[in-house]
Amino acid sequence: MFNHLPQVTKNIILLNIMFFVVTLVLQYQGIDLSSSLGAHYVNSPLFKPYQIVTHFFMHGGFFHILFNMYLFAILGAYLEHIWGPKRFFIFYIASALGAYALYNVLGVVEISELKSAIISEGFRLDEINQLIIQNDRDGLLSTNSGSVIKYASMCFTPIVGASGAIFGVMTAFAILFPNTEFRLYFAIPVKAKYFVAAYFLIEVYLSLQNNPNDNTAHLAHVGGAIVGAIIVLFWRKADRSNFW
Repeated sequence: MFNHLPQVTKNIILLNIMFFVVTLVLQYQGIDLSSSLGAHYVNSPLFKPYQIVTHFFMHGGFFHILFNMYLFAILGAYLEHIWGPKRFFIFYIASALGAYALYNVLGVVEISELKSAIISEGFRLDEINQLIIQNDRDGLLSTNSGSVIKYASMCFTPIVGASGAIFGVMTAFAILFPNTEFRLYFAIPVKAKYFVAAYFLIEVYLSLQNNPNDNTAHLAHVGGAIVGAIIVLFWRKADRSNFW
């Protein structure tokens, strides 16, 4: 199967696997690549511009990358065969960037509010940011400030994974081939349009819950799906000959 994947799909999968393996190896040496290459909020002291790209080659665990790459190998390869490598690559990157953009919308606002609260409590923001950069968690806890601790938690938690781009791919496939059947749990037949629509609504619902124990970036999934849908609908309207 892997030998028959189109070039862009194959290379993206290889890059994701490479990043995952290197992350595991360096983790045993005390180096946290997920924090360095995962994407932080743009107004976080830990944000670096390159993270906008590197984050969607990182993954949080074996099943995270397995599920993403399994879907991508099937659906992404199909779309690349139809669109060609250039159009497919543009679509993938645009979906990934759209996912990150929506993920930032609410987080950036919340971080800005926390910064104002920290300053109003009499703390110096530059000193708090320095503690975050130095990963001085004891120093942050010693402030006994709920605003500081929540701010630090949001800064420390990066977004990783190709899930936003994968949601874009899933959405594109569902729009172009709505009646194609997926096999849920390898047994239950579900049409693509119902599966993706239900999955999208679940992600929207979960993104509104603001559950502190939920480490999944649901807004990124929603963002990838929205951008993917917009691009496909625009391309289909501009050139019906290349769409079904």
